[in-house]
Amino acid sequence: MALTPELREAYSRHLTHERNLSANSVRAYLADLESLLLHINQLGITEFSQLGLNHIRSWLANLQSKGAARSSVTRRVVSIRAFTYWGARNGWLPTDIGRELVAPKPERHLPDVLDVESATLALEALHVRSTEEQSPESIRDLAIVETLYASGIRVSELTGLDLLDLDRERQTLRVVGKGNKERIVPIGNPAMRAIENWLTSGRPHLLSEESGSALFLGSRGKRIDARVVRTIVYEAMSALGNNRRLSPHGLRHSAATHLLEGGADLRTVQEILGHSSLSTTQIYTHVSQERIKKSYEQAHPRA
Repeated sequence: MALTPELREAYSRHLTHERNLSANSVRAYLADLESLLLHINQLGITEFSQLGLNHIRSWLANLQSKGAARSSVTRRVVSIRAFTYWGARNGWLPTDIGRELVAPKPERHLPDVLDVESATLALEALHVRSTEEQSPESIRDLAIVETLYASGIRVSELTGLDLLDLDRERQTLRVVGKGNKERIVPIGNPAMRAIENWLTSGRPHLLSEESGSALFLGSRGKRIDARVVRTIVYEAMSALGNNRRLSPHGLRHSAATHLLEGGADLRTVQEILGHSSLSTTQIYTHVSQERIKKSYEQAHPRA
């Protein structure tokens, strides 16, 4: 049994056009399916009609025995359940055997976040650099980090921003998130000033025929790449010392935590972050509680 070109194309089309998954997610779903088919071939299963729930469980158990994290196994359960549902509906499988699969409860790890003072220090260092260098890249880098921290948007959402997504009057961004869902995200005065400076003094110098309507550009004038954004954030965090490599997602975590610590309600933070489930946002309440406990232990003489 193999992932034939016909099956790959049909399933890929379903994931892209019906599920509205990103290109990265489509690749991951197809890779999971290939991994499953390779495993069941080794079990002697050669026809889809022979595929049973026990074979899928065997594959998952094999992944766990090789050290796959619980969260990774959970993702693969979701992926294969999506395939068996589609496969049964479209005649590739006799029944939707994956509906009986139960995903293991994922481990909840508190995300690494900056405190407000550290975030301020990193941004101030970027501001000094942009003032001293006055290069298009340094002006852009400040605008990017300010935007990520101010809005809490994902790096993929930032790279997808167009000029018309910025509403100067309302100081908001129109963001296209997962599943092509749109939301409006506010940004503060520092981020707005940094973006305005980028549009006036930075972007025109990097502009090229390939720039299109992209808000943020790379050094060659194309829409900025997510890898470049990650490097920008890593370098910005170097101002904090201790070899800290906080990612763009770390800035997203920090923004959410600081909003809650500042008094924002959970539903508002959920809307800003674009979470489909409130339970995903609730992890930041645990982060805030942990930070309060840590501060107490460090500061109180009887802690």
